[in-house]
Amino acid sequence: MAFFQCPKCKNKWQYNISKCPDCFLDLERIKSTKIKVIGISRVKIPSIFHPKTPYYILVLENEKGNRWVQKSIREYKIGDEFRLKPSQNKQAVSVWKTKYDILEAIEKTIELIGGIKINEESKILILPTLISAKHPYLADNTNPEFLDSVIKFLTQSGADLKNIKIASQSFDNVPIEASAQKSQLLNVCLKHKIAVLDLAKTSFLKKEAGGLNIQISEQAFKNDLIINLPILKLDQKKKIKGATNNILTLLSKKDYLSFEENDEILKAISKVLPEYLNIAEGIYIQRADKVVTYLGLIFASFNSLNLDRVFAEVSMIKNLPEHLKDIKIEHIQITGRHPDELQYNVEKIY
Repeated sequence: MAFFQCPKCKNKWQYNISKCPDCFLDLERIKSTKIKVIGISRVKIPSIFHPKTPYYILVLENEKGNRWVQKSIREYKIGDEFRLKPSQNKQAVSVWKTKYDILEAIEKTIELIGGIKINEESKILILPTLISAKHPYLADNTNPEFLDSVIKFLTQSGADLKNIKIASQSFDNVPIEASAQKSQLLNVCLKHKIAVLDLAKTSFLKKEAGGLNIQISEQAFKNDLIINLPILKLDQKKKIKGATNNILTLLSKKDYLSFEENDEILKAISKVLPEYLNIAEGIYIQRADKVVTYLGLIFASFNSLNLDRVFAEVSMIKNLPEHLKDIKIEHIQITGRHPDELQYNVEKIY
């Protein structure tokens, strides 16, 4: 948990209010380094957002004396150190719940899958979800605050803004520029002075995936790191549209429209592409009826199929698409928050 402190009066907040209301100074972000359990409550009564019982509500305290509460499916004892061990397994999926600070949740999910190594020379390609000219609150495209937090994370990790590109393309008759502007993602690019790339105007290379010949933008092979930023949602058939679907943005428009629903492509696409990091936005989820519901989660993994399967488990989705049906949840290493702590049926109307 990160806290925000005024450098003058030393007042603290769990959320970033930008400036101290008394001193009018910018707040300093302070990370917790050592956390211990100082209180425990065992809950036996289920509720809408907490259907699985029993679970535990922990009162946690960091080295600075700051306190907060957190749900846990695992039992702790008072005085125990609260520490989560990062995984070095490239197939693992990390899940973390956001409270007030999206950047903190992004940092945590990436840390829990072993982190990434980048420097000022690293060339980075970011693929946000950008499929329609709609406002952010409709949860159709990547939220601008989420993209902004990812960019902040990269610069704090040593990346140079001039080596970061944000890329997408239009798969309908709406110009990609219109979607970028309406979604407010363009504002984020302009704020950070980051190059915006229309993949439709790039060259494409022929590759074979799932027994099919496809064309993939050459940009996929010209960068040191690809970051896939899906916004998790359900389509009208109540099937997941997630990280694996969004990486298909790298295909040519013709191939995307032809193979978007092809399960063999979805299974094989990661074998054709260089390794890519998925940081999935599961904060506000668009249901099949287009109603947006709050889940408050961020997922990260180098395996998009595993990430989508964990999202299905957390969201209690039973109607799995074909490309996920063979993936057993018990075979996936999940770090951070356990699915049983987070489960909420996004399909059910309460």
